[in-house]
Amino acid sequence: MSELRKTTSLFGAGPHPGWTSRVVGAVVALIGLVLAIGGAWLGLLGGSLYYLLAGVAMVVAGVLMVRGRMLGGWLYLAIVVVTVPWAWWEVGANAWAQVPRIIAPVVLLVPVLLAMATMTIRQGRWRFALGGSAIALAVLAIDLSAAASGSPVTIQTALPPPGTRGMADPSGQQTGADWPSYGGTGSARRFSPLGQINASNVGKLKRAWLIHTGDMPSSPAIAKTYGAENTPLKIGDSLYLCTPKNILIALNAANGEQRWRHDPNVSDKAIPYTAACRGVVYYAVPGMAADQPCATRVIEGTLDARLIAVDARTGRPCADFGTGGQADIKQGMGNVRWGYVSINSPPTLVRGILVVGHQVLDGQDRWAPSGVIQGFDARTGKLRWAWDMMHPDWNGYPPAGKEWARGTPNMWTMASGDEQLGLVYLPMGNAAADYYSGLRRPEENRFATSLVALDVTTGKPRWHFQAVRKDVWDYDFGAQATLIDYKGVPAMVLPSKQGDIYILDRRTGRPLTPVGEVRAPQIGVEPQQRAAVQPVSLWHTLRKRDLTERDMWGMSPIDQMVCRIQFRRASYKGFFTPPEADRHSIEYPGYNGGTDWGGIAVDPQRGVIVANYNDMPNYVRLVPRAEANRRGWAPRNQARGRIGGAEGAGDPQANTPYAIDVNAGWRLPFTGMLCKQPPYGGIRAIDMATGKTIWDRPLGEARTNGPFGIPSMLPITIGTPNNGGSVVTAGGVIFVAAATDNLIRAIDLRTGKTLWKDVLPAGGQATPITYEVNGKQYLVIYAGGHHFMETPIGDEVVAYALP
Repeated sequence: MSELRKTTSLFGAGPHPGWTSRVVGAVVALIGLVLAIGGAWLGLLGGSLYYLLAGVAMVVAGVLMVRGRMLGGWLYLAIVVVTVPWAWWEVGANAWAQVPRIIAPVVLLVPVLLAMATMTIRQGRWRFALGGSAIALAVLAIDLSAAASGSPVTIQTALPPPGTRGMADPSGQQTGADWPSYGGTGSARRFSPLGQINASNVGKLKRAWLIHTGDMPSSPAIAKTYGAENTPLKIGDSLYLCTPKNILIALNAANGEQRWRHDPNVSDKAIPYTAACRGVVYYAVPGMAADQPCATRVIEGTLDARLIAVDARTGRPCADFGTGGQADIKQGMGNVRWGYVSINSPPTLVRGILVVGHQVLDGQDRWAPSGVIQGFDARTGKLRWAWDMMHPDWNGYPPAGKEWARGTPNMWTMASGDEQLGLVYLPMGNAAADYYSGLRRPEENRFATSLVALDVTTGKPRWHFQAVRKDVWDYDFGAQATLIDYKGVPAMVLPSKQGDIYILDRRTGRPLTPVGEVRAPQIGVEPQQRAAVQPVSLWHTLRKRDLTERDMWGMSPIDQMVCRIQFRRASYKGFFTPPEADRHSIEYPGYNGGTDWGGIAVDPQRGVIVANYNDMPNYVRLVPRAEANRRGWAPRNQARGRIGGAEGAGDPQANTPYAIDVNAGWRLPFTGMLCKQPPYGGIRAIDMATGKTIWDRPLGEARTNGPFGIPSMLPITIGTPNNGGSVVTAGGVIFVAAATDNLIRAIDLRTGKTLWKDVLPAGGQATPITYEVNGKQYLVIYAGGHHFMETPIGDEVVAYALP
């Protein structure tokens, strides 16, 4: 008996190692081997030694368990005990940052404890194993509960009172009963003075109606391009919207019944990276009798680069607009392949002129079609002027035998318009080949990544404000400028993909809030092209601090270790690190923002800015031409080409020395997890008078996200990537979807807390609207999903109202 007790002590070996201890021990040893090898690599790169030390210890622990020795289990328990304070030393009480450091080791501890119980016949062994497992599960629950709290961080509690700011709208439009323009009005405030739905009753919202547009992808390949992004208009008793492939639809605003439908028959071949129609334009022709055809008209731009005008009452094409109700914006551009020129944003209407920008397919060719801006007569569809920055003396179409300059910066997003000043404000993109600047011309360097104010009468620039010098980060302006009054001055709020928010005098472009400069790395493949300093806003920025190795994340310590290795191997000198060819570089923030096309909302009564934003890096490498050729990377409609896919992920950038490969969001290839720790997106309220944050919180739950693309279904606020904007109301409520959790939510403007939410039938990558009809306030959103955001594709328009 004394011999049996000796061999079954707490540290000895049982009589016969069982299969449980062998299997669990093998798993521990295998994980430890991976951590030891990767940890050695990370250590050689100057990174944390934890993974090497923990890996070696786990190999020893696993081997001992395979041999049936209790010491192996105790050693693994010691690893977990040491890991907890190490994790707290690295990231403190940040629960989401603790997840890959603590959760997986603690989960593995449970089978280790149960295996230990099979390795001895000592009394109380199962009580020890089950009790230890209960403690481990309690640790998991505490950490997940802390992560799930996701409560807003209140930095300044005093919300400015309503009714003290004024701010007349210079667009000549107003919201309330109607929502007459994409951004509410041409001033792009996304504000409604309605208050029937307010912070006290918004929790009672119910679905009022739901309709299907019928525009769904024609094949699985085309499904990889769909992203509706649409914000309807509401005028009178009708809603007007467009679908991803530009089908125009009019609905009864009270019940969603279809009134008419016009299909311009856009080919799938015209789809660029994304099939999207963000919105339409409504125009009442001055002086036309109300009963005349097309006295009121709905105008859209299409993916195949046409302007379409139809009668707002019937949906029939307007015979007096262009040719048979349409105008081709490609005229004067020379050779344009399918998908290279498309309109996915609504034109901007100022003084009867439709100011039209267009998307040029990114990443294909340095000499892609021109980014020329055109002004069309909203009644006749005739070209009134064109601004080609390389030919500022041309007022209309190019002279015979000429074409507009190829490869110039374009405006793919929405402009805003000032009816009083007669100015249209263009958020400009970059010259073709976003990530290589050596072939750009002086005029392109001058206007790229700038806000340009054009005189809507002449089409000539009045002023411009540039946010990035010689941009090689795809930091083009994606959002509309929002027109406001700022301390008695006609002004605009200008958000950027870098996260900076500027306030400018909209008459002159002069900054009204402080603008400074930061030193920028002069490295990469063309260091002589990189500006030594870059402008930044000193008034307010959504941008967070630079990344460190400790910010790396994943599902487990192995994921996190791989991301740490990638971080250490990459070129990263902080903000404005340029791309390189011999290794990856880290771009942070990535090209999806900061603030992208969803823009910001402004409450002009309280003087509050509401900005939802992204907080993700990109993992970038310039690919030498010879390597790109071996991989078969060719411009679309040449060689293999392609439809769809993520922008920048293997784009050829023909006629430059380098192609570009962008891992947007910086994902691991196997699990699909993101390398940066959460949150990946948030929403913030800002006091316009001071530039101070009122509150800031993560936006988006983890319910549809998880490793290997498997939805976790956890209603835990993590802060997800988001595309689409918000709407703020006089009722003190913010309405926003945008996140990848397929939810639309109402947020309290005062506290940042979620007051109500509903699950949408598809992704909500769009900006909602609110309006009134028959005395009832409605909230409407187009739930179309988005391929890039990996949300379900749908064709539903959903309306909500109080019972």
